[in-house]
Amino acid sequence: MQWLWESMKQAYAFLAIVPIIPFAIVYYGYGALIRDRKRALRTAMDVTTLMLIGCVAVLFNRLFSNSFGLYGILLLMLIGGGLLGNLQFRSKGEVDVKRVVRAVWRIGFFIMSVLYVLLMFVGLSRTLFAV
Repeated sequence: MQWLWESMKQAYAFLAIVPIIPFAIVYYGYGALIRDRKRALRTAMDVTTLMLIGCVAVLFNRLFSNSFGLYGILLLMLIGGGLLGNLQFRSKGEVDVKRVVRAVWRIGFFIMSVLYVLLMFVGLSRTLFAV
């Protein structure tokens, strides 16, 4: 059982390092299976968000020498969900939790993508230009 857990950790680590790989696999694989490119794109974004959250959390922890990365990301996502839920309640009088969670998750994809590129650039430049 231990070997299975280690294999899963290694596979996640590999896919999280280069998040374009799981995005492409899901997009083209699922798109070929269901023949709906819009749905395949949304599904690929949802799967890749999970990889990006892990990778950005690790990059943040390594660059700033702390362990707040994952907790900070989850905290910001919860605050974003609360704000979107409040906005939806004020405009419609009720909260559709599924839509709020989906919106936060998809916004998280774009924010995590930008943070991934930014933190990867900072980390690589810090490593290359270290004296």
